[in-house]
Amino acid sequence: LKRLDPKTGQVAEENPQTLKTGDAAVVKITPRRPLVLEKYKEFPQLGRFAIRDMGQTVAAGVVVDVKKRE
Repeated sequence: LKRLDPKTGQVAEENPQTLKTGDAAVVKITPRRPLVLEKYKEFPQLGRFAIRDMGQTVAAGVVVDVKKRE
């Protein structure tokens, strides 16, 4: 987990305790069920995501890397 400086894109903090509204970050997400995703650079249409909770969007971003389970 890395918090990024929104102006420069550089790492501002490694392993922050929390992220707040408006923060930019690199995070690792492990889905509970199978999910169709691709790296944004390889397939932009499948390289974006949004995470919703109780009808609210709580996160959105682009896929940097995908680790497939065997």
